Formats: sequence, structure tokens, C-alpha cells
Amino acid sequence: MRLFDGHNDTLLKIAMCDPDDGWSFGRRNDDGALDLVRAAEGGLNGGFFAIMAPPETGDDMFGRSKMVRTEAGYKKPMAPEIPHRVARDFADEVFSLANALEEAHEDRFFIATDYRQLVDGMNAGKLAAVLHFEGAEPIDEKLENLEGWYQRGLRSVGLVWSRPNRFGHGVPFRYPSSPDTGEGLTDAGEQLVDACNELGIIIDCAHLNEKGFWDVADRSDDPLVVTHACCHAIAPSARNLTDAQIDAVGETGGVVGINFFVGDLRDDATFDRDTPLSQIVRHIDYVVDRVGVDHVAFGSDFDGARMPRELDDASKLPRLIEALQQAGYGSEEVGKIAGGNWLRVVREVWG
Repeated sequence: MRLFDGHNDTLLKIAMCDPDDGWSFGRRNDDGALDLVRAAEGGLNGGFFAIMAPPETGDDMFGRSKMVRTEAGYKKPMAPEIPHRVARDFADEVFSLANALEEAHEDRFFIATDYRQLVDGMNAGKLAAVLHFEGAEPIDEKLENLEGWYQRGLRSVGLVWSRPNRFGHGVPFRYPSSPDTGEGLTDAGEQLVDACNELGIIIDCAHLNEKGFWDVADRSDDPLVVTHACCHAIAPSARNLTDAQIDAVGETGGVVGINFFVGDLRDDATFDRDTPLSQIVRHIDYVVDRVGVDHVAFGSDFDGARMPRELDDASKLPRLIEALQQAGYGSEEVGKIAGGNWLRVVREVWG
């Protein structure tokens, strides 16, 4: 069984680290969620490594302190659009960082750019990184630098984070809320979908509002992918997927990566780290019951969100495998959920 995860923010964490704090990707650390040692301890073979330019404004990196609790849940002001130049320069730095990590840990870590290389590297015991834009801001509106990013190793693009950009509109962090929060893709967004289809770049609908999701569904020839989200019927966050969206993912042969963020797992909108792993299994069950076991996977959000205490770093992933087994999933089904479904979609899109 290969363990492959739909989303982490570890490159962003490393990029934002103070180099004097002693944190190292190559050894086991006391903070954060993912490094090479804890990946090996948890049996993690690979995943989508996100690159996202943090907001320029706000009193912390993501404006988390601006989260407002309401009687029903929570809400946070939408982050403003970030300039292309800022996002491009930040992405350039993180790509260089990823290359440096690959060089420094060549026996344990690699950037995957084609399917055969991906499988061979994992079989050799290395951790595979699929480089992913969480928000397409580093891509210019005319797409003139998209192929350049592809040549550098970009293989997956989330059109938006939870803010607007030239290509579409992200959903706010709000609970309860429908994901139908604004307009769909722009003309440039539709052209980006076409270009990603042509190059073989995975298109991720996480953080995208509902109209944008349906625009991707109408436009793309590839399976619909949502790298990290949960089920709106269980937890009505703007970030979570409606039944119709889940059905569409299944109909196209796509995958929903279930997010481990407690605020989108729970039906009471609290950020309680004592959330049991059965709540993750509950969301997995929901997708399986609607569209089948071939269309659900892990989308942790390690190093980017508040995790359940039982699963707060990659070394603890076997606990989730055990929870699935205790819930009645057989070895073949667990293999699909834990990584097989992601690898199937990667093979189909990359060719």
C-alpha cells in the first residue's frame, strides 16, 4: 500500500521559518507536522506540496487573528488579491528552496514530474513531492510564463486560495455558509483550464467558489480534483463540497481529498483539537456512500491548519489507517483511500 496525501503547506512553513530556529526538513522536529523523519515513521510516500504566496496585509501570516466567532460558527474577512509580481517572486524563491531540499536529501526526497519517475522514486523509498500552486497568482494573466513553471516542475494548479485573483474567486472562511459566494471563472481562468489540460497539469478546485467549480466542470477534459475539503452536508463551511459537487467529482472519475482541519470536519464549527479520527472517517464514509470508494482520499493540510490531536503530524498517519480498518474497510479499499486513488488520477492527467 502506498500512502499519498493531497495537500500540505510544508514548503511554505520552511520558507517562512527563521533559519536560526533550528528547524530542519531532514531530521525529526518538535514542531510542525511534516519532515522526512516523520514522513518515514508514518509510511508517507508522497503528496502535493503547495506553494502559496502569503497575504501582504494582516497581523499574522494568514490573518488568523481576524477570525470572528459568531453564535452559529465563525467568519473571517476575505483576504485581498495579491499582486502577480509578489506571488511570482515568492514562488520563484520556494521553487529554489524545493530544488535545494532535493539536492540536500537526494537519497530521501525528490520532485516528481512524470508518473514513471514518481512510482520508481517511491519504490526506492524516497518521499515524492508534486509541486502545486495553491492559487494561480504566480502565473501571468496571458499565461506566458505557465510553460516556464511547467519546465521547472509545476504539475498541479489550484486556481485560487480563499481570495480573488485574475482567474477566479475563492470562498471565504465562513461557517455556516454556502460555497456559492460569487462569480465564476474569468476569461483568463477559462484559458488557464484549457492550458493546464493541454500541458497535463492537474487542476485543483479546492478553495474555489461554487460557480467557479461548475465552470471548471464544464470546461475541463480531466477528472475533477479537490485536494483538501470536506462534506458540506456534515459541516456547512463555505470551504466544503455540496452533494452535487461530490457527485460531479465521482462522475468524472475524480477525487476528493478529505481535509483534516478540525474546523471543517466538525458539525459544531469549533476548532477542538480533541476531535476524534472517527470524524474524518465520517466524511470519507459520506463520499464513499455517494460516489464510491474510488473517489475519496486523504487531503491533510499538514502544516497549514489545526489538526486533530491524534493526527497532528505525519508520523501518526497509521492511526487513521487503523480507524478505517476498524470502520470496516478492507485492505483494497484502504489502499485506494490512502493513496491509490491519487496515483490513478495523477497517471490519467499526466499521461
